[in-house]
Amino acid sequence: MKKTPLLFLCHRIPFPPNKGDKIRSFNMLKHLNEHFDVHLGFFIDDANDMQYVDELKSYCRSLHYAVLKKPIGMLKGLTGFLTNKPITLPYYSSASMSHWVSEVVEREDINKILVFSSAMAQFVESNHYQDKTRVLDFVDIDSDKWQQYAKNLSGVKKWFYGREARTLAAYEKAMAARFDASVFVSDDEAAMFQSMLPSHLANRVSGIKNGVDVDFFDAHAVDQSIDGMNQNAIAFTGAMDYWANINAITWFVDNAWPLVKKSVPDTQLYIVGSNPSQEVLKLDNGKDIFVTGRVEDVRPYIKQAKVSIAPLRIARGIQNKVLEALSMGRPIVLTSMAATGIMDDSRDGYCVTDDPKLFAEQVSSLLGRDDKHYEDNRQFVVEAFSWAAEIGEFSALLGHEIEKRVGE
Repeated sequence: MKKTPLLFLCHRIPFPPNKGDKIRSFNMLKHLNEHFDVHLGFFIDDANDMQYVDELKSYCRSLHYAVLKKPIGMLKGLTGFLTNKPITLPYYSSASMSHWVSEVVEREDINKILVFSSAMAQFVESNHYQDKTRVLDFVDIDSDKWQQYAKNLSGVKKWFYGREARTLAAYEKAMAARFDASVFVSDDEAAMFQSMLPSHLANRVSGIKNGVDVDFFDAHAVDQSIDGMNQNAIAFTGAMDYWANINAITWFVDNAWPLVKKSVPDTQLYIVGSNPSQEVLKLDNGKDIFVTGRVEDVRPYIKQAKVSIAPLRIARGIQNKVLEALSMGRPIVLTSMAATGIMDDSRDGYCVTDDPKLFAEQVSSLLGRDDKHYEDNRQFVVEAFSWAAEIGEFSALLGHEIEKRVGE
Protein backbone atom coordinates (compact mmCIF):
# COMPACT_ATOMS: atom_id res chain seq x y z
CA MET A 1 0.00 0.00 0.00
CA LYS A 2 1.31 3.45 -0.94
CA LYS A 3 2.37 5.51 2.04
CA THR A 4 1.41 9.14 2.62
CA PRO A 5 4.15 11.63 1.69
CA LEU A 6 5.60 13.66 4.57
CA LEU A 7 8.04 16.56 4.66
CA PHE A 8 10.40 16.32 7.66
CA LEU A 9 12.73 19.27 8.33
CA CYS A 10 15.59 19.21 10.86
CA HIS A 11 18.07 21.92 11.80
CA ARG A 12 20.87 19.33 11.97
CA ILE A 13 21.48 16.03 10.21
CA PRO A 14 19.57 13.40 12.23
CA PHE A 15 22.48 10.94 12.27
CA PRO A 16 24.39 9.47 13.98
CA PRO A 17 22.21 9.42 17.13
CA ASN A 18 25.08 10.42 19.41
CA LYS A 19 23.85 13.68 20.99
CA GLY A 20 20.60 15.03 22.37
CA ASP A 21 18.84 16.51 19.34
CA LYS A 22 20.13 13.82 16.94
CA ILE A 23 18.92 11.04 19.21
CA ARG A 24 15.39 12.44 19.16
CA SER A 25 15.29 13.38 15.46
CA PHE A 26 16.77 10.06 14.32
CA ASN A 27 14.27 8.03 16.30
CA MET A 28 11.49 10.19 14.90
CA LEU A 29 12.80 9.56 11.37
CA LYS A 30 13.12 5.83 11.94
CA HIS A 31 9.52 5.60 13.14
CA LEU A 32 8.08 7.96 10.53
CA ASN A 33 9.72 5.98 7.74
CA GLU A 34 7.55 3.00 8.71
CA HIS A 35 4.34 4.96 8.15
CA PHE A 36 5.14 7.71 5.63
CA ASP A 37 7.17 8.37 2.50
CA VAL A 38 9.55 10.78 4.17
CA HIS A 39 11.17 13.65 2.27
CA LEU A 40 13.94 14.85 4.56
CA GLY A 41 15.59 18.28 4.64
CA PHE A 42 18.40 19.20 7.03
CA PHE A 43 21.57 21.22 7.61
CA ILE A 44 25.10 19.88 8.07
CA ASP A 45 27.17 22.02 10.46
CA ASP A 46 30.03 19.55 10.99
CA ALA A 47 32.13 18.34 8.05
CA ASN A 48 32.55 15.00 9.81
CA ASP A 49 28.82 14.37 9.33
CA MET A 50 29.06 14.36 5.53
CA GLN A 51 29.97 10.67 5.68
CA TYR A 52 26.51 9.80 7.03
CA VAL A 53 24.39 11.25 4.22
CA ASP A 54 24.30 8.02 2.20
CA GLU A 55 23.36 6.04 5.32
CA LEU A 56 20.30 8.25 5.79
CA LYS A 57 18.96 7.43 2.34
CA SER A 58 17.56 4.12 3.60
CA TYR A 59 15.30 6.04 6.00
CA CYS A 60 13.61 8.34 3.51
CA ARG A 61 12.21 8.61 -0.01
CA SER A 62 14.34 11.68 -0.83
CA LEU A 63 16.62 14.09 0.99
CA HIS A 64 18.18 17.50 0.62
CA TYR A 65 20.81 19.16 2.78
CA ALA A 66 22.53 22.52 2.98
CA VAL A 67 25.98 23.02 4.48
CA LEU A 68 26.00 25.49 7.35
CA LYS A 69 29.33 27.22 7.88
CA LYS A 70 29.46 28.92 11.26
CA PRO A 71 31.27 32.15 10.25
CA ILE A 72 28.82 32.74 7.39
CA GLY A 73 25.90 31.80 9.63
CA MET A 74 27.03 34.31 12.24
CA LEU A 75 27.28 37.08 9.64
CA LYS A 76 23.80 36.25 8.35
CA GLY A 77 22.56 36.10 11.93
CA LEU A 78 23.59 39.70 12.51
CA THR A 79 21.00 40.81 9.95
CA GLY A 80 18.43 39.91 12.59
CA PHE A 81 19.31 43.22 14.26
CA LEU A 82 18.08 45.06 11.17
CA THR A 83 14.70 43.32 11.12
CA ASN A 84 13.99 42.90 14.84
CA LYS A 85 14.15 39.12 14.36
CA PRO A 86 16.00 36.59 16.51
CA ILE A 87 19.46 35.91 15.04
CA THR A 88 18.52 32.22 14.97
CA LEU A 89 16.34 32.74 11.87
CA PRO A 90 18.81 34.36 9.45
CA TYR A 91 21.52 32.05 10.82
CA TYR A 92 19.55 29.13 9.36
CA SER A 93 18.20 30.93 6.29
CA SER A 94 18.94 29.14 3.01
CA ALA A 95 17.78 29.84 -0.53
CA SER A 96 18.54 26.27 -1.59
CA MET A 97 16.50 24.83 1.30
CA SER A 98 13.57 27.14 0.55
CA HIS A 99 13.63 26.20 -3.13
CA TRP A 100 13.81 22.47 -2.39
CA VAL A 101 10.94 22.63 0.12
CA SER A 102 8.71 24.46 -2.34
CA GLU A 103 9.62 22.10 -5.18
CA VAL A 104 9.24 18.81 -3.27
CA VAL A 105 5.93 19.81 -1.66
CA GLU A 106 4.47 20.58 -5.09
CA ARG A 107 6.01 17.61 -6.91
CA GLU A 108 5.06 15.02 -4.29
CA ASP A 109 1.72 16.61 -3.39
CA ILE A 110 2.74 16.75 0.26
CA ASN A 111 0.02 17.69 2.74
CA LYS A 112 1.72 16.73 6.01
CA ILE A 113 4.74 18.55 7.40
CA LEU A 114 6.75 17.87 10.55
CA VAL A 115 9.32 20.44 11.64
CA PHE A 116 12.04 19.67 14.17
CA SER A 117 13.26 22.87 15.92
CA SER A 118 11.66 26.30 15.60
CA ALA A 119 14.58 27.48 13.45
CA MET A 120 13.21 25.36 10.58
CA ALA A 121 9.66 26.70 10.80
CA GLN A 122 10.64 29.64 8.58
CA PHE A 123 10.65 27.35 5.52
CA VAL A 124 6.95 26.45 5.86
CA GLU A 125 5.47 29.29 7.92
CA SER A 126 3.97 31.28 5.03
CA ASN A 127 0.31 31.24 4.01
CA HIS A 128 1.33 29.16 1.00
CA TYR A 129 1.47 26.16 3.36
CA GLN A 130 -1.55 26.97 5.54
CA ASP A 131 -3.70 24.24 3.98
CA LYS A 132 -1.18 21.59 5.06
CA THR A 133 -1.19 19.77 8.40
CA ARG A 134 1.86 21.27 10.10
CA VAL A 135 3.32 19.97 13.36
CA LEU A 136 6.24 21.77 15.05
CA ASP A 137 8.44 19.92 17.51
CA PHE A 138 10.03 22.76 19.44
CA VAL A 139 11.72 20.14 21.66
CA ASP A 140 12.59 22.82 24.24
CA ILE A 141 11.55 26.41 24.82
CA ASP A 142 14.71 27.84 23.30
CA SER A 143 13.82 31.40 24.28
CA ASP A 144 13.85 30.41 27.93
CA LYS A 145 17.24 28.77 27.48
CA TRP A 146 18.61 32.07 26.16
CA GLN A 147 17.01 33.81 29.15
CA GLN A 148 18.77 31.39 31.51
CA TYR A 149 22.07 32.14 29.79
CA ALA A 150 21.46 35.89 30.15
CA LYS A 151 20.96 35.58 33.91
CA ASN A 152 24.52 34.28 34.27
CA LEU A 153 26.13 37.03 32.21
CA SER A 154 26.72 40.78 32.40
CA GLY A 155 27.27 43.75 30.12
CA VAL A 156 26.91 43.39 26.35
CA LYS A 157 26.58 39.61 26.50
CA LYS A 158 23.68 39.88 28.93
CA TRP A 159 21.92 42.35 26.60
CA PHE A 160 22.62 40.19 23.54
CA TYR A 161 21.30 36.99 25.11
CA GLY A 162 18.33 38.84 26.59
CA ARG A 163 17.42 40.28 23.18
CA GLU A 164 17.54 36.83 21.60
CA ALA A 165 15.32 35.49 24.39
CA ARG A 166 12.70 38.21 23.81
CA THR A 167 12.63 38.08 20.01
CA LEU A 168 12.70 34.29 19.92
CA ALA A 169 9.83 34.07 22.43
CA ALA A 170 7.74 36.29 20.17
CA TYR A 171 8.56 34.09 17.19
CA GLU A 172 7.76 30.88 19.10
CA LYS A 173 4.33 32.22 20.01
CA ALA A 174 3.71 33.32 16.42
CA MET A 175 4.55 29.84 15.14
CA ALA A 176 2.27 28.23 17.71
CA ALA A 177 -0.55 30.26 16.14
CA ARG A 178 0.35 29.17 12.61
CA PHE A 179 1.02 25.47 13.17
CA ASP A 180 -1.67 22.90 13.88
CA ALA A 181 0.19 21.36 16.81
CA SER A 182 3.19 22.28 18.95
CA VAL A 183 5.20 19.57 20.71
CA PHE A 184 7.72 19.70 23.55
CA VAL A 185 10.02 17.13 25.10
CA SER A 186 8.15 16.91 28.41
CA ASP A 187 4.76 17.71 29.92
CA ASP A 188 6.41 20.30 32.17
CA GLU A 189 7.95 22.06 29.17
CA ALA A 190 4.61 21.93 27.36
CA ALA A 191 2.78 23.37 30.38
CA MET A 192 5.29 26.21 30.63
CA PHE A 193 4.74 27.09 26.96
CA GLN A 194 0.96 26.83 27.37
CA SER A 195 1.20 29.48 30.09
CA MET A 196 2.71 31.85 27.49
CA LEU A 197 -0.23 31.45 25.09
CA PRO A 198 -3.92 32.43 24.92
CA SER A 199 -6.26 29.55 25.81
CA HIS A 200 -7.37 28.84 22.22
CA LEU A 201 -3.74 28.07 21.30
CA ALA A 202 -2.73 26.35 24.52
CA ASN A 203 -4.87 23.31 23.74
CA ARG A 204 -2.74 22.59 20.67
CA VAL A 205 0.38 22.10 22.80
CA SER A 206 1.48 18.67 24.07
CA GLY A 207 4.50 16.84 25.43
CA ILE A 208 6.15 13.85 23.76
CA LYS A 209 9.02 12.54 25.85
CA ASN A 210 12.44 11.45 24.75
CA GLY A 211 13.07 7.74 24.92
CA VAL A 212 16.20 5.66 25.17
CA ASP A 213 17.36 2.67 23.14
CA VAL A 214 17.36 0.24 26.05
CA ASP A 215 18.76 -2.60 23.96
CA PHE A 216 21.75 -0.51 22.89
CA PHE A 217 22.28 1.06 26.31
CA ASP A 218 22.48 -2.27 28.11
CA ALA A 219 25.57 -2.94 30.20
CA HIS A 220 25.40 -6.63 29.33
CA ALA A 221 25.84 -5.77 25.63
CA VAL A 222 29.17 -3.97 26.18
CA ASP A 223 32.45 -5.88 26.26
CA GLN A 224 34.98 -3.12 25.61
CA SER A 225 36.96 -1.70 28.53
CA ILE A 226 38.80 1.60 28.88
CA ASP A 227 42.53 1.34 29.56
CA GLY A 228 43.66 3.34 32.56
CA MET A 229 40.17 3.86 34.00
CA ASN A 230 40.28 2.81 37.64
CA GLN A 231 37.64 1.43 39.98
CA ASN A 232 36.71 4.88 41.31
CA ALA A 233 36.09 6.73 38.05
CA ILE A 234 33.31 9.28 37.48
CA ALA A 235 31.89 9.99 34.01
CA PHE A 236 30.18 13.02 32.53
CA THR A 237 28.94 12.68 28.95
CA GLY A 238 27.64 15.11 26.35
CA ALA A 239 28.58 17.50 23.55
CA MET A 240 31.41 19.48 25.09
CA ASP A 241 30.97 22.57 22.95
CA TYR A 242 27.45 23.04 24.33
CA TRP A 243 27.34 25.93 26.80
CA ALA A 244 25.14 24.13 29.34
CA ASN A 245 27.54 21.16 29.47
CA ILE A 246 30.57 23.44 29.74
CA ASN A 247 28.90 25.32 32.58
CA ALA A 248 27.95 22.06 34.30
CA ILE A 249 31.37 20.42 34.29
CA THR A 250 33.28 23.57 35.21
CA TRP A 251 30.86 24.12 38.12
CA PHE A 252 31.46 20.54 39.28
CA VAL A 253 35.26 20.77 39.00
CA ASP A 254 35.36 24.12 40.81
CA ASN A 255 32.89 23.35 43.59
CA ALA A 256 32.44 19.59 44.15
CA TRP A 257 35.52 17.89 42.73
CA PRO A 258 37.96 19.04 45.49
CA LEU A 259 35.59 17.64 48.14
CA VAL A 260 35.30 14.31 46.30
CA LYS A 261 39.11 14.06 46.00
CA LYS A 262 39.49 14.78 49.69
CA SER A 263 37.11 11.95 50.51
CA VAL A 264 38.25 9.47 47.82
CA PRO A 265 41.79 10.48 46.76
CA ASP A 266 42.16 8.05 43.86
CA THR A 267 38.98 9.24 42.09
CA GLN A 268 39.25 9.91 38.36
CA LEU A 269 36.98 12.16 36.29
CA TYR A 270 36.30 11.34 32.63
CA ILE A 271 34.71 14.11 30.54
CA VAL A 272 33.42 12.29 27.48
CA GLY A 273 32.07 14.02 24.38
CA SER A 274 32.78 15.72 21.08
CA ASN A 275 34.30 19.13 20.33
CA PRO A 276 35.50 20.10 23.81
CA SER A 277 35.85 23.85 24.20
CA GLN A 278 39.11 25.44 25.33
CA GLU A 279 37.56 25.89 28.76
CA VAL A 280 36.90 22.15 28.98
CA LEU A 281 40.28 21.13 27.49
CA LYS A 282 42.04 23.13 30.23
CA LEU A 283 40.46 20.85 32.84
CA ASP A 284 42.47 17.84 31.55
CA ASN A 285 45.51 17.52 33.80
CA GLY A 286 46.63 14.10 32.52
CA LYS A 287 46.56 12.82 36.09
CA ASP A 288 43.02 12.42 37.39
CA ILE A 289 40.88 14.52 35.00
CA PHE A 290 40.69 13.30 31.41
CA VAL A 291 38.94 14.99 28.46
CA THR A 292 38.42 12.36 25.77
CA GLY A 293 37.00 14.37 22.89
CA ARG A 294 34.78 12.51 20.43
CA VAL A 295 34.50 8.75 21.03
CA GLU A 296 32.94 6.13 18.77
CA ASP A 297 30.99 4.54 21.61
CA VAL A 298 30.15 6.21 24.90
CA ARG A 299 28.81 3.04 26.53
CA PRO A 300 32.13 1.58 27.78
CA TYR A 301 32.79 4.81 29.69
CA ILE A 302 29.34 4.75 31.29
CA LYS A 303 29.63 1.06 32.15
CA GLN A 304 33.13 1.22 33.60
CA ALA A 305 32.64 4.44 35.58
CA LYS A 306 31.49 3.69 39.10
CA VAL A 307 29.33 6.84 39.11
CA SER A 308 27.82 9.04 36.39
CA ILE A 309 27.15 12.71 37.03
CA ALA A 310 24.83 15.29 35.46
CA PRO A 311 25.53 18.58 37.29
CA LEU A 312 23.52 20.71 34.85
CA ARG A 313 22.48 24.12 36.11
CA ILE A 314 20.92 25.19 32.81
CA ALA A 315 18.72 22.61 31.12
CA ARG A 316 15.51 22.21 29.18
CA GLY A 317 13.53 19.03 28.73
CA ILE A 318 14.62 15.47 29.40
CA GLN A 319 18.34 14.74 29.49
CA ASN A 320 19.42 11.77 27.37
CA LYS A 321 22.64 11.41 29.36
CA VAL A 322 20.55 10.63 32.46
CA LEU A 323 18.33 8.09 30.68
CA GLU A 324 21.38 6.38 29.19
CA ALA A 325 23.12 6.02 32.55
CA LEU A 326 19.95 4.62 34.13
CA SER A 327 19.45 2.23 31.20
CA MET A 328 23.00 0.98 31.74
CA GLY A 329 22.15 0.31 35.39
CA ARG A 330 24.69 2.84 36.63
CA PRO A 331 24.25 5.10 39.66
CA ILE A 332 24.01 8.81 38.93
CA VAL A 333 24.21 12.04 40.90
CA LEU A 334 22.41 14.93 39.25
CA THR A 335 20.93 18.37 39.79
CA SER A 336 17.21 19.08 39.89
CA MET A 337 17.48 20.67 36.42
CA ALA A 338 18.93 17.45 34.99
CA ALA A 339 16.24 15.41 36.74
CA THR A 340 13.33 17.36 35.21
CA GLY A 341 10.79 15.09 33.59
CA ILE A 342 12.45 11.87 34.77
CA MET A 343 12.33 11.43 38.54
CA ASP A 344 12.30 14.38 40.90
CA ASP A 345 13.12 12.49 44.08
CA SER A 346 16.21 10.56 45.04
CA ARG A 347 16.16 6.76 45.19
CA ASP A 348 18.86 4.12 45.48
CA GLY A 349 21.50 4.90 42.88
CA TYR A 350 19.74 8.12 41.81
CA CYS A 351 20.69 11.14 43.88
CA VAL A 352 19.26 14.62 43.22
CA THR A 353 20.82 17.71 44.79
CA ASP A 354 21.80 21.26 43.79
CA ASP A 355 24.13 21.88 46.70
CA PRO A 356 27.82 21.35 45.74
CA LYS A 357 28.73 19.95 49.15
CA LEU A 358 25.85 17.45 49.10
CA PHE A 359 26.64 16.65 45.46
CA ALA A 360 30.20 15.75 46.44
CA GLU A 361 28.99 13.74 49.45
CA GLN A 362 26.59 11.71 47.28
CA VAL A 363 29.31 10.98 44.72
CA SER A 364 31.76 9.99 47.48
CA SER A 365 29.15 7.78 49.13
CA LEU A 366 28.49 5.89 45.90
CA LEU A 367 32.23 5.54 45.27
CA GLY A 368 32.58 4.03 48.73
CA ARG A 369 30.08 1.25 48.02
CA ASP A 370 30.69 -2.04 46.32
CA ASP A 371 30.08 -1.71 42.59
CA LYS A 372 26.46 -2.55 41.80
CA HIS A 373 24.14 -2.82 38.79
CA TYR A 374 20.95 -0.87 39.58
CA GLU A 375 18.46 -3.07 37.77
CA ASP A 376 15.41 -1.34 39.29
CA ASN A 377 16.46 1.96 37.75
CA ARG A 378 17.00 0.28 34.39
CA GLN A 379 13.55 -1.29 34.55
CA PHE A 380 12.03 2.09 35.34
CA VAL A 381 13.52 3.47 32.11
CA VAL A 382 12.49 0.41 30.09
CA GLU A 383 8.87 0.83 31.20
CA ALA A 384 8.59 4.64 31.20
CA PHE A 385 10.80 5.78 28.29
CA SER A 386 10.20 3.52 25.31
CA TRP A 387 10.88 5.25 21.97
CA ALA A 388 8.19 3.28 20.18
CA ALA A 389 5.41 4.45 22.48
CA GLU A 390 6.52 8.08 22.55
CA ILE A 391 7.40 8.67 18.91
CA GLY A 392 4.19 6.95 17.79
CA GLU A 393 2.32 10.00 19.06
CA PHE A 394 3.72 12.03 16.15
CA SER A 395 1.94 9.73 13.72
CA ALA A 396 -1.28 10.36 15.61
CA LEU A 397 -0.82 14.14 15.34
CA LEU A 398 -0.07 13.88 11.63
CA GLY A 399 -2.64 11.22 10.87
CA HIS A 400 -5.87 12.90 11.87
CA GLU A 401 -7.39 16.30 11.31
CA ILE A 402 -6.31 18.63 14.10
CA GLU A 403 -8.38 21.59 15.22
CA LYS A 404 -7.55 24.19 12.61
CA ARG A 405 -5.96 27.56 13.25
CA VAL A 406 -8.00 30.25 14.89
CA GLY A 407 -7.73 33.92 14.05
CA GLU A 408 -5.21 33.75 11.19
